[in-house]
Amino acid sequence: MAKHYRPGRSLLVFTLGLVGLLVWAFLPGENHSPKLGLDLRGGTQVILSPKVAAGQTLSQDQLDQTVSIIRQRVDGFGVAESEVTIQGSGDSAKIIVTIPGETSRTVVDQLKTTAQLNFRPVVAIDFGAPQPTASPTPSASASQSPAVDATPTPSPTPAASISPELLLPPIQSPDASGDFSDRFTALDCNNSEILKGATDDPAQYLITCEEDGSYKYVLAPADLVGTDIESATAGLPQQGAGGWQVELLMTTEGAKKFATSTQSLSAQQTPNDQFAIVLDGVVISAPSVNEPILGGSAVISGSFTADEARALAQVLKYGALPVSLEVDEVQQISPTLGADQLRAGLIAGGFGLLLVIIYLLLYYRALGAIAVVSLFAAAAMTYFVFIILGRGIGFTLTLAGVAGAIVSIGITADSFVIYFERIRDEIREGKKLRVAVEQGWIRARRTILAADFVSLLAAAILFYLSVGSVRGFAFTLGLITFVDIAVAFLFTRSLVTRLASSKWMNKGSAMTGVSPTRLGVISAKEEVN
Repeated sequence: MAKHYRPGRSLLVFTLGLVGLLVWAFLPGENHSPKLGLDLRGGTQVILSPKVAAGQTLSQDQLDQTVSIIRQRVDGFGVAESEVTIQGSGDSAKIIVTIPGETSRTVVDQLKTTAQLNFRPVVAIDFGAPQPTASPTPSASASQSPAVDATPTPSPTPAASISPELLLPPIQSPDASGDFSDRFTALDCNNSEILKGATDDPAQYLITCEEDGSYKYVLAPADLVGTDIESATAGLPQQGAGGWQVELLMTTEGAKKFATSTQSLSAQQTPNDQFAIVLDGVVISAPSVNEPILGGSAVISGSFTADEARALAQVLKYGALPVSLEVDEVQQISPTLGADQLRAGLIAGGFGLLLVIIYLLLYYRALGAIAVVSLFAAAAMTYFVFIILGRGIGFTLTLAGVAGAIVSIGITADSFVIYFERIRDEIREGKKLRVAVEQGWIRARRTILAADFVSLLAAAILFYLSVGSVRGFAFTLGLITFVDIAVAFLFTRSLVTRLASSKWMNKGSAMTGVSPTRLGVISAKEEVN
């Protein structure tokens, strides 16, 4: 087996991988340091007040369900060590969300969004505010499976898209004060509070606006509701053309409803061939339907940015809140542990690493030097991965994560010790160094993989069964375990194999770490003779 192993190839693969991570981590214009968690750099605290309808009481089940959904949404921002807690009980309860670092307004809005999603047929459409000329088409459109075609909402002429015939008594809102038609005419979407979101009863007709205020609508009762959506995913079109979009997959029942609705709409004239996608009482898109949509899937597309598409998909994916939420306060908080504690933790980790290095050099000599170089290679790879994950999934490093990294130093060092001891065992059995290196690796790799599998299993269980800082510890432990496998298999083994080919190592001097005399294979007297 030794003659088939090429250490140079493994070293090249590892080096190219490390250089690739280095370039990725330090791309121009990007953040070049790991994101720090709440306990190291402070963060944002958002205090939310749950609100229920008049005459109702906030139950503990509603509160627990709300906290669970908010925690899912917060976790969707990345492994960010965020915390979601309840303060008080009953109608006076507060939900406190703490998120590391500065938090954008988009994140805060997602926390309080109830995410009531309804698909409503369009009864009438007009400009949101008086305008001298026709405005452009809405900023979002919808498409669906390849078998169906959908076109954007057409630009209506002023006052032509609303007529008395469309506002007959059956459309009268039971809780409206005054005539339904008068309320529609008086609605100014540029100044209305309705753009901030409203309660949307799917069984009632609705007067509302497009999210940018450009159009106002009369909408029929909902044909589909949010629970008819099985999943939502943000992404770019597979063909590579167009902007960001949100792909919706209907449930079995939702697909049937959607097919019935679009079959009816496709036979209507504009604007009654359109369906409005309504989120929290505001229209985010109103495409027209040319053909029935029978595939059970749809795509919301248009002028979405990446963040807007992800935000919409996340809200739809994690479901609607059972109560509405008001933001009482948003404030920046200082680090809970501070720079002194971080410095103390790094000093402790550095001291422990120094002791490991001293032990490896004193006990394994030349082999120990390879282990030290491997430790630094693993540290560099880990640092680059921290930076990349911080930008990609929002991974943040906390003291719990630092603890996981320190613990992983021992795991990585164990891999080297296992390999080196197997080599020494082979030499004690009378084998030459080159043979001992190969045979020792064959015996050691099973033990290394078994030990790393146990670490990964423990990290996975901790990650999925815990919350908060414990998840950060588990994530870091599991991540660096993968790094340990890559370093041991591609880097450490290759260096040891290369070193075993040198004349100096084969002479077996005391500084090699595999001296036959030190290992008790031959006595000092026999070595002299």
